[in-house]
Amino acid sequence: MPRIVMLSKACIIGAYQRKLEEIAALAPELSLTVAVPPRWGDTPLERAHVRGYRLDVVPLWFNGHFHLHCYPTLNRLLRELQPDLVHIDEEPYNLATYHALRLARRHKARTLWFSWQNLARRYPPPFAHMERYAMRHADHAIVGSRAAAEVWRGKGYRGPLSVIPQFGVDPDIFAPPAAPRAAESLHIAYVGRLVPEKGVDVLLDALHGLPGAWHATILGRGPEAASLQAQADALGLADRVAFQSARPSVEMPRFYKSVDVLVLPSRARPNWMEQFGRVLIEAMACGAVAVGAESGEIPHVIGDAGRTFAEDDAAGLRAILDALRAHPETRRALAEAGRARVLRHFTQRHIAQETVRVYRAVLNREPPAAKRAEL
Repeated sequence: MPRIVMLSKACIIGAYQRKLEEIAALAPELSLTVAVPPRWGDTPLERAHVRGYRLDVVPLWFNGHFHLHCYPTLNRLLRELQPDLVHIDEEPYNLATYHALRLARRHKARTLWFSWQNLARRYPPPFAHMERYAMRHADHAIVGSRAAAEVWRGKGYRGPLSVIPQFGVDPDIFAPPAAPRAAESLHIAYVGRLVPEKGVDVLLDALHGLPGAWHATILGRGPEAASLQAQADALGLADRVAFQSARPSVEMPRFYKSVDVLVLPSRARPNWMEQFGRVLIEAMACGAVAVGAESGEIPHVIGDAGRTFAEDDAAGLRAILDALRAHPETRRALAEAGRARVLRHFTQRHIAQETVRVYRAVLNREPPAAKRAEL
């Protein structure tokens, strides 16, 4: 039985583990072990979906340091399992990927890495060296978007590459409420980090002057929390906008079921652009209408199943929200379209199917040395 080891700090999130269960169910001929740290930053491991595969908790050095973290006992795990394929669910320019690639090669395992990078960024040593090593020594690459694929081809990666978002949603867990949403007051929400690039200030400006019955929830944490709260107070929104702390992933479906419109007002920065916007597909799966800025991958995720507006255009966002508030039939149609779009493209099963297809292709491919010998 071919053995696969996945190294993933992202899989500490309970909702994301559904993809792992789907992979195990779709490929019973493969033995899957997923190595995760006990926590990443302030977020502890959630054990929510652990059937059909082995979840190993391994020590982490430099927790929270994106470029410098690594797993000191990984060699011991690879020596124990002797995997045929190591799936490094990390960006190719960080230490964790470089360390895992070198260890996997030592154990003669094939490798692949994952990237969301959608800007052609250049890194100083030693990260530039790590990135070149990853491009030369991986058997496959998975990227989360078309923009990321263009970046890596532009950087010179010439190996096999697949475009597969890192995670989808479970449509049975992220599902519309059994009863229709309350019609008295439109519930508008933002979910995510409270940082300048997420554009929450634009949403608050849009809410200022929005007519009719509505209330809003800003759900998240970050360094901008105090200034955003002050902005809401200054705009006279204190009695209509609630700020709430981030919730565990397993509690999010219940929250989305109460939301009518989910807004993601991101803005690009020289060193960052929205890579996907997972909250969009979570909300769409639960029957909320997705509204997002025309920034990064957001328009491609929403498609024609929601509404988009220009970056930093508070007036344009306000007009969209007002139209959705005034026309419940439009909200219902877009909610149905959003749910259907998720079912077509963004379920955990769909993502797992594509990932298993990559696993089988890599495992069945001739090793590079054999190919060279035939030339």
